[in-house]
Amino acid sequence: MRFDILTLFPELFAPLLATGVTRRAFESGQVQVQCWNPRDWADGAYRRVDDRPFGGGPGMVMMAEPLAQTLEAVRAARGNDAAPVLLFSPMGRALNHASVAQWAGSAGAVLVCGRYEGVDQRFIDAHVDQQISLGDFVLSGGEIAAMALLDAVARLQPGVLHHPDSHRQDSFNPALDGLLDCPHFTRPETWRGHAVPAVLLSGHHAQIQAWRRQQSLCLTQQWRPDLIAAADKAGGQHAEDARPPSSGIKAV
Repeated sequence: MRFDILTLFPELFAPLLATGVTRRAFESGQVQVQCWNPRDWADGAYRRVDDRPFGGGPGMVMMAEPLAQTLEAVRAARGNDAAPVLLFSPMGRALNHASVAQWAGSAGAVLVCGRYEGVDQRFIDAHVDQQISLGDFVLSGGEIAAMALLDAVARLQPGVLHHPDSHRQDSFNPALDGLLDCPHFTRPETWRGHAVPAVLLSGHHAQIQAWRRQQSLCLTQQWRPDLIAAADKAGGQHAEDARPPSSGIKAV
């Protein structure tokens, strides 16, 4: 798959592509990433890509023409395919596991990273197929949102994680009915007076699985009850099993 990114700050993506476990997806070519700077298609000595908003007000607005010309160059490089154009925006639908999984199995997209007060609406109307949001807050630009999408997509590619089933235990994964993951522990067995739950040391796999399931239900009910309701609506019946843990994540 291939993601082309329209950004005024392509250097921000270098650490993502070269560090961490997800770099395997980029180094192997499973996820190809190409950054395009609209300043390279802007006119004038200053390569201006923004201007004051009509109607007045604070801030600047990204101009439509440099973005459109950059997009034309991307289309030509991609062989004029029909890759969807995504814009990261507060008006977009919130990114979640289901949509990440869809993009992870797609051929990719063109990601537009806005800056300043936003992007000229005429470019959005003419070229943007979908808008995506990370949540109900505002960032300085779309780059962080684009990196979040790329990282989430990369870790779902085969061979990227150490164990092929690692992502199936992630929070929000359908394998967990979309619930939160259970708590995890490692060495030492006792840390500053706090012991690892005894069941995890028992070697009894069925009991361990049952404990993890119960903890997942309890934590989801405590912190994200909306996920319990969504799972029940989808066909499960979890609410009565999601009893709050007596002491957070201690052994039961």
